[in-house]
Amino acid sequence: MVRDYAQLHDPNAEYTMRDLSAVSMDVSVSRGSRDVTITDVQTTMVDGNFPWTLVRVYTDSGIVGTGEAYWGAGVPALIERMKPFLFGENPLDIDRLTEHLVQKMSGEGSIGGVTVTAISGIEIALHDLAGKILDVPAYQLLGGKYRDRMRVYCDCHTADEADPIACADEAERVVEELGYDALKFDLDVPSGREKDRANRHLSEPEIAHKTSIVEAVTDRVGSRADVAFDCHWTFSAGSARRLATALEEYPVWWLEDPVPPENHDVQREVTQFTSTPIAAGENVYRKHGHRKLVEDQAVDVIAPDMPKVGGMRETRKIADLADTYYIPVAMHNVASPIGTVASAHVGAAIPNSLALEYHSYQLEWWEDLVEEDVIDEGSIEIPEESGLGVTLDMDAVDEHMVEGEELFDEA
Repeated sequence: MVRDYAQLHDPNAEYTMRDLSAVSMDVSVSRGSRDVTITDVQTTMVDGNFPWTLVRVYTDSGIVGTGEAYWGAGVPALIERMKPFLFGENPLDIDRLTEHLVQKMSGEGSIGGVTVTAISGIEIALHDLAGKILDVPAYQLLGGKYRDRMRVYCDCHTADEADPIACADEAERVVEELGYDALKFDLDVPSGREKDRANRHLSEPEIAHKTSIVEAVTDRVGSRADVAFDCHWTFSAGSARRLATALEEYPVWWLEDPVPPENHDVQREVTQFTSTPIAAGENVYRKHGHRKLVEDQAVDVIAPDMPKVGGMRETRKIADLADTYYIPVAMHNVASPIGTVASAHVGAAIPNSLALEYHSYQLEWWEDLVEEDVIDEGSIEIPEESGLGVTLDMDAVDEHMVEGEELFDEA
């Protein structure tokens, strides 16, 4: 027997599989005749430069959608927990299903953290699936596109990231040999002058060291590339202000996450103190988490991580909110080709898209994970095929799976 409405929406209620099937059938009937239903959801983790969690949603039509969740050890178990809430549902109802998962998973903490990340992976797979069902590219589901190519910025690393010359050499190599015109380097690197990193304080010699990295890299690439610098939430408010001030004379594209992410008031004060552009956003969740950053104009650039923040439509909502304050979007991204191309679809569909991060240029087999070419000369051509427009190479997935994982079922 189907349980009553209040019980259906109680996240703590216990159901048998028979109960859940009956609920799904009744809900489907109440919405009218539907042609496609979800039959299974599977995950596999790939051992890349991060442990990528790939997600596939299966249907009774034989059409399968593929997505990706931001890496996290608990994500596959959370997706397994969500499967009964998707069985028998129509995959075209992306918004409703996503919100349904948020409601049902409230006990697991669905306003932030790995639960949102797990939902993101399913949501991306639903976009791939819906695009295939409707025979349209995923960007069309988000309102169409503003651009045919998505600019990509390369997150760069060296053997000695504290050496300004080594950073400058790598910047020049990435521009000249790999064709990127947008780069990022880390500034939360040891200078050898630290007294106590735990207190987040930067001494003047430390600021001088970080400034020397910025100077060396920006001087070397000149006008050939924009260069951002990442601080990974490392510094105190006062130190962040002093660092940002010291960098004002250099062409810094943006200074990313100079202070810890929890206190948006401090983030606002740092941003409004300096003319150096400040970026943040990868460590907050959903549009609600980004609201204060945007409304308080606490950032010059907003940087959500699409497979982490809530998915494709949630990132579109964040971009729309940012656009009301004329704030550009530069999506953080450490994903495999699946999450990267999904982010590119979002970037194509929003007016205020600045660039998309690429974090795997030193991983030679990254692009082997899909059958199609992805990045060419520092940009991604937005696929016109249905869904995301990329196809998993199952042999490559099998070769690079995390030990103990199982390969997806065939469609």
